[in-house]
Amino acid sequence: MTRTIVDIHVLQTVPPSNLNRDDTGSPKTAWYGGVRRARVSSQAWKRATRKDFERTVDAIDLGVRSKRVVELLGDEIRQQSPETSKEDAHKLAAEVLTAGGIKLSKPRKGEIEESGFLLFLSHQQVTSLAGLVLEASQAGTTPDGKTVKALFKDKNSIDLAMFGRMVANITDLNVDASVQVAHALSVHAVEAEFDYFTAVDDHKADDADEDAGAGMIGTVEFNSSTLYRYATVDVDLLQKNLGQDAPTDQAVATFVRSFVRSMPTGKQNTFANRTLPDAVVVTVRSDQSVSYVGAFEEPVLDAETGGRVTAAANALAGYAKEVTDAFGGVPEQTWVVSLGSRAAALDALGERVSFDDLLSGLEQTVAGRLGGTA
Repeated sequence: MTRTIVDIHVLQTVPPSNLNRDDTGSPKTAWYGGVRRARVSSQAWKRATRKDFERTVDAIDLGVRSKRVVELLGDEIRQQSPETSKEDAHKLAAEVLTAGGIKLSKPRKGEIEESGFLLFLSHQQVTSLAGLVLEASQAGTTPDGKTVKALFKDKNSIDLAMFGRMVANITDLNVDASVQVAHALSVHAVEAEFDYFTAVDDHKADDADEDAGAGMIGTVEFNSSTLYRYATVDVDLLQKNLGQDAPTDQAVATFVRSFVRSMPTGKQNTFANRTLPDAVVVTVRSDQSVSYVGAFEEPVLDAETGGRVTAAANALAGYAKEVTDAFGGVPEQTWVVSLGSRAAALDALGERVSFDDLLSGLEQTVAGRLGGTA
């Protein structure tokens, strides 16, 4: 059976910003190619992508990741059975979760039990579990463990099918992620910069007897960068996770749209750093996922007139050709979206289109390939 893999490569310039902080509040970084790079963790961009789904995907087709699953399921039980008290709903929720092997414990605050780890459930799974335990309660029985586990694995939401679920102590509830997202790295070396700021006390400033000192002073660390972002979708695994009859082609397009257009929200009110990519390259492959991050192992240098996008696009286009020349595996289809002429070198990789046309073409290609392998 022919495999279908979708790779997404993005070049994106971000002005002064602190998209993703470490434990000290500094922008995350990484050493690559012998120099320090700006870095945005894969978790941060996956979270941003999931949040962007809320704009384009119906809530019923999404999932919820939480430790407060007793409360979550209890709310659904009361939705289906309004006469059930909140206390009884929580007891029923704990009952069905325990039957499925989920260990619960009292939280540090509050009385409602929680799972010991974040549990990812689709809204449809929550609905099914609530219905099962209510049916069992009305029959005077308890939920069957095998039936509960079957409901845990049925009707995965698109975000659950993409990003997976790990339940350490019940491995048969795991869902293998069909999407992988790399840590975004700057294509060049970066140095930390610091913004020294003061905040004025408005009331104090109006008092003639007060000094003119600021009400608050501080510093915020930031950097500016041109990032290389990469993600890959195992379309066949995504179809398996969603179910054969699910619109997998639409799910792939949904992911690409949200991954490309989303941005982590770290310090966004401080820097207003929201940008869209300078260039996007999407390929459909039948061999394996291939990141082109090696194009930037040697840091991109500023052009004489400033700027790095053109040099980064040249490096990316050249490296992609070198990989194909050396290892084969020509992509089945490639689309390129770019702004103006700065990334013109990427046109050698595939058809230059608008982003909407890319999504439409990708959806049609995936549908055709899945239809051909059914």
